[in-house]
Amino acid sequence: MEKLEIKKLNHHFGFTEILRDINFTLNKGQVLSVVGPSGGGKTTLLHLCADLLDVEEGSVKNSFVSQSFAFQEDRLLPWKNVIDNISLGLLAKKWDKKVAKKMAEEIALKFGLEEDDFDKFPKDLSGGMKQRVSFARALVVKPSLLFLDEPFSALDIGLKKELQTILIDMIAKKEISILFITHDLMEAIRLSDEILLLQTDPGRIIKKFQYTLPQNKRDDDFIYEQTAKILQDKEVISTFELELK
Repeated sequence: MEKLEIKKLNHHFGFTEILRDINFTLNKGQVLSVVGPSGGGKTTLLHLCADLLDVEEGSVKNSFVSQSFAFQEDRLLPWKNVIDNISLGLLAKKWDKKVAKKMAEEIALKFGLEEDDFDKFPKDLSGGMKQRVSFARALVVKPSLLFLDEPFSALDIGLKKELQTILIDMIAKKEISILFITHDLMEAIRLSDEILLLQTDPGRIIKKFQYTLPQNKRDDDFIYEQTAKILQDKEVISTFELELK
């Protein structure tokens, strides 16, 4: 079975210890999030898992057949239009250009873009439209594993919910596995099967929270109730420095 297995992972930048003894497994069809305050090593951990950084100590074993990455910034190529940006991954995999273009157009429409947007360049797009293109580019290749680096943090509420709904539909259909990082507990509860709490200096996992209710059954009442519950946890209070002074 496809899975991502992390064992005894440590990481340093120079003499600074960033991550210590990270252990977890992400199985096929699962959504796992890593939460914690800014500067705690979440992005470093994600980059190590996605093979964007070299592993120094410990092991990262990834048996997923394919993967893609959506960053917090859109990272679109400014000299390519919407469709060309979306189809980049397909062309890199040697797909036929006509087929890649058709698939890019179909997913662009699914993500709320219009045909009039297809020939626009990034400079002509709003921030929300750029993020739609970025998500479409990550998902058009139909990855088995999707890495998300706080992709919703700069979005307005409406667009955030729209993109989350698309992911939840894919999760319900068992089409994807996801590892993502966030500092937004409500977002983590809405999407995750399991949440890992990462404490800082150095980053280390100190607690796990699990949810068995399917994501497409989690209404706002459930999210608010579970968020209130998790905010009362002593480790969460300490990690996010939520104590009243």
